Amino acid sequence: MATNNGDVLMLEAAPQATKPWASAANAEVIDALPYIDDDYGNPLIKAEVDRLVEEEMRRSSRKPADFLKDLPPLPKFDFENCPVLGKEYERVRAGKPPVRIDFECRYKHELPPASKKNDDAAWKQYLHKTQRSLQQKMIELENLEMMSKHGPELWRQNNHRLEVFLTRMQRLAQEQNEEIEKVNRERKYHQQTTAYELNALSQEWRQLCVKNMEIQSACAMLETQIDSLKREAVERGWNLEEKLESVKSLQSQ
Repeated sequence: MATNNGDVLMLEAAPQATKPWASAANAEVIDALPYIDDDYGNPLIKAEVDRLVEEEMRRSSRKPADFLKDLPPLPKFDFENCPVLGKEYERVRAGKPPVRIDFECRYKHELPPASKKNDDAAWKQYLHKTQRSLQQKMIELENLEMMSKHGPELWRQNNHRLEVFLTRMQRLAQEQNEEIEKVNRERKYHQQTTAYELNALSQEWRQLCVKNMEIQSACAMLETQIDSLKREAVERGWNLEEKLESVKSLQSQ
């Protein structure tokens, strides 16, 4: 509690943690009581709070980008064992689009031009491309046959696994919601049951503060009266110390 020449001013807030992320002991403590603190529901108070927040944000020298400066640095990624992944990581960082694989050019085959009609190498290359294209089509047909034969059952199994996974996730979500609701009910109960005690303590604190100020005001008035009486005694030539000693002697007898 801050004081200034014995006057009660206000309750000091706890010191702010310089690095809240460094230690759990420095974590910020939220002491809001939302179930009994209804001051923010008042439109006038809400408007005043919003105005103060906006004013503080305008005066603040810390910009939104500076809030990350207090956090620990990010780890450096090392792709020595996987250069392909490192190259892809740099591409994503640079914002470049992914390299598209051109399958049409790979399996596309055209007859050699008229100038190479008698070129054996050109015809061999055309033959190899045709074989690759034929092999690709055969693989596609095999995949279609396997999909038509085993695809429906695989889809049913996959759908069953997804349904089981969805059911489990829904059960977990329901359990978490029940835990959250339980905590909220307990918080509401404890806050509402202690609201009377908090209000009584707040009222007692205000009364004590008012009483302290009244006592200080009365003491100041008595001191002023005593000083005035002392000045009057001096003006009349009275020796107050002798009179006090005589009074003490009479009281002792």
